[in-house]
Amino acid sequence: MKTTLLAALVGASVLLTAGCAGTSTAVADNDTEPAGSTSLTIAEPVHGVGYLPLYAAQDSGFFADEGLEVEVTTLTGGGHVNATLAGEVFGFIGGPESGAVANVKGSDLVAVANVVNRGNVYFVAPTGQEPEPGADMAEYLRGKTIVGGRYGGTPNAILRHVLALEGLDPETDVELIEVEDSSAIPSVVAQGQADVAVVAEPQLGLGIQQGLWGDPFLNPLQLLGPYAYSSIVIPRATVDSDPDVVQRFVAALERGQQLIESDPAYALELGAQEFSTMEPDVLQATLDRAYADQLWDGTVLREEAVETALEVARSGDILDDTAAPQSYTNIADNQFVTDQQ
Repeated sequence: MKTTLLAALVGASVLLTAGCAGTSTAVADNDTEPAGSTSLTIAEPVHGVGYLPLYAAQDSGFFADEGLEVEVTTLTGGGHVNATLAGEVFGFIGGPESGAVANVKGSDLVAVANVVNRGNVYFVAPTGQEPEPGADMAEYLRGKTIVGGRYGGTPNAILRHVLALEGLDPETDVELIEVEDSSAIPSVVAQGQADVAVVAEPQLGLGIQQGLWGDPFLNPLQLLGPYAYSSIVIPRATVDSDPDVVQRFVAALERGQQLIESDPAYALELGAQEFSTMEPDVLQATLDRAYADQLWDGTVLREEAVETALEVARSGDILDDTAAPQSYTNIADNQFVTDQQ
């Protein structure tokens, strides 16, 4: 069936909260900051539960301990990558394959730390329309209208890859509704325009809270295993020109990662702060699911996880690197990560 593209429905849902406003300078001095402090901005494609380690480094003062003032700004529709390429931000949090796609076109981006270590999207269906336990997944999905993220984004690549694993052609066996802004997905489901949705947290939990869908019927986090889903990606020129800043940033992020992994109670507290529209029991269930699915597993970029991200991107028709091959060796740089375990 024909692939359908929807424009972003700005403000269509409260499921993804806006991040902080961005700055126009990637690394700059600010007269209001302590002497020697460096200000920088990280762009995120959504404000998501998976990014709690980054938010923890902010909230707990780990960046400040390193002499950094870090702002996180939400730029949808691929804006997080474009802002990095334009030098408007220090870097972005997202899939290393996004850097690989840019590199094929002549850029030189590199991932310097990992954050999310599983393919953080779930397949859900409107309440009462889920497949029966043990149902043939290919037969269930065949002919369905599936709403997911924009073409070119990591969630879309996972959607297409999973369809391929089930022996389905995303162009002919299903109809895809690909939204530029993933906050539009709940509205598409609520209006009865889709049979299946592919969502991340906090959308998953909030959709359950609102009765839009039930628990996931297909879990790519378990299906695909270790996966460098969200990393810190920056220009290689920054690694060369400002290694001290990169080192301090990664050191603070590592502490945030360790805090989230080791202290679920703090993760719940921070999650309530970052996602205030989530009811406490829904947020708790969201975090329970994240820990059970091993969403976080250190900041080191593991070869298996990075190569999986690249392979999913190729399978999902996001990355064509035949002319300029991309691999773990040229897209990942672990020199700044302290814990290599």
